[in-house]
Amino acid sequence: MKNSYKAHRDRRRALLASMREHSGGGLALIPTAPEVPRNRDSLFPYRPDSYSYYLSGFPEPEAVLALVADADGDREILFCREKNEEREIWDGFRYGPDAAREIFGFDEAHPLTELDAKLADLAADRPALFTPLGLFEPWDRRIIQLLNEVRARVRTGVSAPDEVVDVRGMLDAMRLVKDAQEASLMRRAGAISSSAHRRAMARTRPGWFEYQVEAELVHEFLQQGAQAVAYPSIVASGPNACVLHYRDNNREMSAGELLLIDAGCEYQGYASDITRTFPVSGRFEGRQKDVYELVLASQLACLDAVKPGAEFHDYHKAAERVLAQGYLDLGLLKGTLDEALESGSYKQFYMHRAGHWLGMDVHDAGLYQVKGASQKLAPGMVLTVEPGTYIRPADNVPEAFWNIGVRIEDDVLVTAGGHENLTAATPKTVADVEAACQR
Repeated sequence: MKNSYKAHRDRRRALLASMREHSGGGLALIPTAPEVPRNRDSLFPYRPDSYSYYLSGFPEPEAVLALVADADGDREILFCREKNEEREIWDGFRYGPDAAREIFGFDEAHPLTELDAKLADLAADRPALFTPLGLFEPWDRRIIQLLNEVRARVRTGVSAPDEVVDVRGMLDAMRLVKDAQEASLMRRAGAISSSAHRRAMARTRPGWFEYQVEAELVHEFLQQGAQAVAYPSIVASGPNACVLHYRDNNREMSAGELLLIDAGCEYQGYASDITRTFPVSGRFEGRQKDVYELVLASQLACLDAVKPGAEFHDYHKAAERVLAQGYLDLGLLKGTLDEALESGSYKQFYMHRAGHWLGMDVHDAGLYQVKGASQKLAPGMVLTVEPGTYIRPADNVPEAFWNIGVRIEDDVLVTAGGHENLTAATPKTVADVEAACQR
């Protein structure tokens, strides 16, 4: 087994241990994502399912991972496509079972065509079946068919699993805490995305269309070895910056406007997620600077709250307090801070949470609350820190603030001593942003 896949085997063994702890043993069956047609005779670029990839590192479609937790010895099995010279001419390289077993460190690997014939034997006399439920409808039907097939053998002395467990609960808890290999990949993803944001700042100018800036981002992602965007890029100028999930990216930008970019690459299966806001003309004007510095102050307060033992919700509360006080100071709200927080009046300008888990998925696996209490931060967790302010035209808002949208987002790894900002190289202070925008 190549050393690069040792971490995947360690994860498989951790899942096997959890299976024994839960039910004394059993069978886990985890499929990868299917290929998806884009249009006639064309598929969307393939990406394996995150759960499957987390455990196997195997990148091909139509694969199924089987893990057997048994007192007589565990088994780690991969079912995958066979080598096929003709299809490889058309579609590219396939590992095939023999190479997959050796390279990815499985005990066994079999052609996918043998899956149905072997599944019933693998599931027989197992106390529990662990599989993702509701992830792929065809897979759910296959699991029901498997259980019925094993139950039909009852007269031969075989028993079917008494329990079917959604394996994603166990895997979500594992994925929430990143290992050293994952942290390294996320550092690289963050570095590539940071470079892309710096490129966008340096090249954006009045008269460009948002999609031209998007092209600069994608150029940097691919040029530095990222495989894809982690999510559709948001390149939102002027009033579009006040649309949280703006995706059209087709507006012509004008001097004096702000440009909000929320964009990150995916690198070897791991996402980055950065947001920066900067002036199209290179200099903040009027109330733009006031709002920007308020959001930056709130983001720095959030970062101070990210440390081991803190509750996940603590840094969101920090953002709310700083932003609400800022709105009062700017004359956007009336009353006291306590009144603004209690009434929620600040939500006119800040209506989302301050962040989310980050990993293989941009909104990654993991609970935010456990038994009604906030999840506690621990070393190895990665989260985004992204407060913002979005001021739409309204009767109660001075016109000088209209259409100012600002969000500042970094990717943060919780460490034993506090945290590591994985995207700190992206310009963020007013001085650094304006310097990065000089052409």
